[in-house]
Parts: sequence; C-alpha cells; structure tokens
Amino acid sequence: MKTVEKKVWPEYFQKILEGKKTFELRLNDFDIVEGDTLVLKEWNPKTKDYTGRVLERKVGFVGKWKIDDLAPFFSRKDIEEKGIQVISLV
Repeated sequence: MKTVEKKVWPEYFQKILEGKKTFELRLNDFDIVEGDTLVLKEWNPKTKDYTGRVLERKVGFVGKWKIDDLAPFFSRKDIEEKGIQVISLV
C-alpha cells in the first residue's frame, strides 16, 4: 500500500473534515487503489498556496471510467448537457 498526496480546495476540505463529504472525484491521472492512504492538503486557489491543514483518509472503493464506458447508461449528449454526479451512500 502507498500514500498519495493531493491538493483540495478549502470548501471541500472543510466538508471532508466535518464528515459531510465522503468521496473524491478526480481525474484518473495517477495510480491509487483500495487500501492506499490519500493525504489531502488544503490548497487555496486564490493565494495559490497551501494553508497548512492536512487530512489523511484510507481509500475504499475506486471506480475508474472513461466517458465511453458510461455509454450503456447515459448518452454523451446527456452527459455534456447535464453533467455527472457522484452519490455517497452512508
């Protein structure tokens, strides 16, 4: 198992800290698997600097899809028009 560090904006960091946000939606441009540790470092996009706050979370389910993988469920037109949402189940 490995540790992966990523930036997270303040409003999302706070929601994770409060336990309200229990998922991450990320571009699939890095390797991460169930059991890894995700280190989230709060990043202020206005100042373009880290705030110093850090959270660590164990990674559970990781789903990886490309837009064509979603074709059996949604049309490309619908995805472009309406977007995609991720739903956390608690």
